[in-house]
Amino acid sequence: MVAVPFYFASMAAEYRWLRRRAALRGATAGDFERRDTVASLAMGVGSLVAPLVLPRLLRPLTPGRGRYGKVLVTSALGAVVVTTAADFAARRADASPERGEGPDDHLRSTDDGGATVPTARRDRRRQVARRARQVASAGAVAAIVAGGVAITTAWASWTTPERMWRHRILPDAGTGALTTAVAIAGWDFIYYWNHRFMHESRYMWAVHVVHHSSERYNLSTALRQPVADVLGTSVPYGLLCVAGISPELITTARGVNLLYQFWIHTEAIGRLGPPEAVLNTPSHHRVHHGSNARYIDRNHGSILIVWDRLFGTFEPEDERVVYGLTKNIRTFNAGQIVTHEYADMLRDVARSTSWAERLSYVLRGPGWATRHRAEVSDAFPVNGQPAGREIEIDAAAAVSV
Repeated sequence: MVAVPFYFASMAAEYRWLRRRAALRGATAGDFERRDTVASLAMGVGSLVAPLVLPRLLRPLTPGRGRYGKVLVTSALGAVVVTTAADFAARRADASPERGEGPDDHLRSTDDGGATVPTARRDRRRQVARRARQVASAGAVAAIVAGGVAITTAWASWTTPERMWRHRILPDAGTGALTTAVAIAGWDFIYYWNHRFMHESRYMWAVHVVHHSSERYNLSTALRQPVADVLGTSVPYGLLCVAGISPELITTARGVNLLYQFWIHTEAIGRLGPPEAVLNTPSHHRVHHGSNARYIDRNHGSILIVWDRLFGTFEPEDERVVYGLTKNIRTFNAGQIVTHEYADMLRDVARSTSWAERLSYVLRGPGWATRHRAEVSDAFPVNGQPAGREIEIDAAAAVSV
């Protein structure tokens, strides 16, 4: 709260500087754009409000804590069973019909092998398969949503700093300068892995994509923060409590981390020389926000860039950064910014025909989803889907909603 006036004062200063630069050199992607800035500020407000509202809304559904937790888990398991049964029915109906099925059917066509196939019975099988796929589509989405909420809420409940503090291994390390430094460094290390995980697993990317959705890059972009953290599973920062770092110090470390990340979202600051060997800087973080092929999934650090150097995800800023997503959403609507990746992910789940494919769309990286959709489209160029992937338009519309 104390930093809020600083945020706006620094954005105003950056805005004036960028306007003078644009008058001399022309417009750039670092310039402020009114609708983009408003969307970023809206996301910033949402990121403050959501942690106060969403956990309370989801608390009744939390397994082991909420009164409806068992109902949620049971619903998820039931949806899995129904979907699996529907998958089996669809595959069975799609199987090649046997020769000479029933003397009562009018014979009008042959299959590819030359065997006589009753057209009426074949049509009935196709209808059964289509309906089974519709059931599987709806059941899979229900299972993923219910199961996802059950897992994420339970994980959040089990991994709070307060809970881990009660089960700490080492004694209280106090609140001295050294302990505070350890807390900040420890938070930074865990943040690196969580941030990297957000880029490498799609359900976590759906949470984080909000921050990368702008095609601009200035201090207002720093405020475009996720609002659906409650729907993710992160390496718990409460692990620091096990080592004797108190929950209060963890909160302090989080605040320092967020404050540091604000100033690196700018084009007004160039290279900083030797400090860039250790610290994350505007140059390093511009790379992180780039959609250039060489910049994707690089420079995940927060305060320190040494984690990226150690674990092979560092990339220097050697070419002009193109900001945004590999496929930009072209909207300033806050609701669409928050939900578009979830809608795409659930649509992919609805169109899938096996649990392996569905879970891959959720757990594997967003890049895998893009490549797999392209492979499916190339393999079935007529409608982009094999026979087992056909979904009625109404069902697809319902999934997207």
